[in-house]
Amino acid sequence: MTGTTLHLAVALDGAGWHPAAWRAEDARPGELFTAGYWADLVAEAERGLVDFVTLEDALGPQSAAFHRPDDRVDQVRGYLDAVLLAARLAPLTTRVGLVPTTNVTHTEPFHVAIGIATLDHAAEGRAGWRPQISARASDAAHFGRRTTPWPSDDDVRDPELIAARLRPLFAEAADVVEVARRLWDSWEDDAEIRDAATGRFIDRRRLHHIDFEGPHFTVRGPSITPRPPQGQPLVVSLAHASTPYEFAARASDVVLVTPHDRAGVQSVLAQVDDAVTAVGRDERARPLTRFAELLVFLDDEPGAAARRKGRLDALDGAELASDAEIFTGTPGDLADLLLDWRTAGLDGFRLRPGALPHDLTALTRGLVPELQRRGAFRTAYDATTLRGHLGLPRPNSRYAQTG
Repeated sequence: MTGTTLHLAVALDGAGWHPAAWRAEDARPGELFTAGYWADLVAEAERGLVDFVTLEDALGPQSAAFHRPDDRVDQVRGYLDAVLLAARLAPLTTRVGLVPTTNVTHTEPFHVAIGIATLDHAAEGRAGWRPQISARASDAAHFGRRTTPWPSDDDVRDPELIAARLRPLFAEAADVVEVARRLWDSWEDDAEIRDAATGRFIDRRRLHHIDFEGPHFTVRGPSITPRPPQGQPLVVSLAHASTPYEFAARASDVVLVTPHDRAGVQSVLAQVDDAVTAVGRDERARPLTRFAELLVFLDDEPGAAARRKGRLDALDGAELASDAEIFTGTPGDLADLLLDWRTAGLDGFRLRPGALPHDLTALTRGLVPELQRRGAFRTAYDATTLRGHLGLPRPNSRYAQTG
């Protein structure tokens, strides 16, 4: 663990992580595609002193099925572009980290890299990035350049089986992250001179070709965007099985895992440790921060959160299912669980509010004060960058050592 203080992130998605959340009494479905809606949510997260928020995105409409689209019209469908949205939110916030999701299966790594670097400049060092693969054939059809494996219904019931089927896409995703990291390093920190008297704006010797060659693409570089304020914006990945654990160990700064109890935390973290060993990562030089996922419904009155979730289940016509553990209870109950699970080796948690804004404000105004009373959470931000929030060092440019 990185220290005694618990780390918290919030996963923002539409009207909340319950498919019927848009029909809750305090939901704002008419504003889901407005900047003001998202600005209010992120401001609330920053008020709660969380480390970062994540913004969901995809290449196709949401679906009740992991591997294929559906025809439902009674659930939220559609996204704003997560990177562009984060850039809009950056000047409206001062401390909270902003971590958009981007697809890396059908997106050029050069474009992704400069987009995240630009976001880090706009946010003055608070940007992160969650790379995501796409296995849906319907997503590939948007581009027409390639096909992707189409998992079957049997595949998706077994995380290890589907991870094995998708191994080539994870290998490609690792190359995308490596290209992005090299491009972020391709401008040394002092490459910009900006000396009007001598007419020198840039020191060309401090810009470097990355000359990446892999099985999927070649990228010469350098980037067109100066080195980000953090040097390397934070890379975050969600992992459920051995192949994505290896991807996280190879490519990420933060791994998000989905245990369902304390014993599951220990088991999953052991698998993450095995992946770190398998890829030869030196955690003394590049620590991998470990967060667990929880989908949460919170109310002060015991039993109220479960009843509220039950009403949403009835509206949706099915009991909520999730890859993450679903928690219903009071802020105090959730604080007990988080502190118990943390002792198994976690650094923090990414919490998915079941319904927005209700469960977000319950987190920021109920859970956070409870953790603060227990001395387990910050009472003020003590850093200005996302890496600083997590206690991660700012890396040097790899090219500055050899340039």
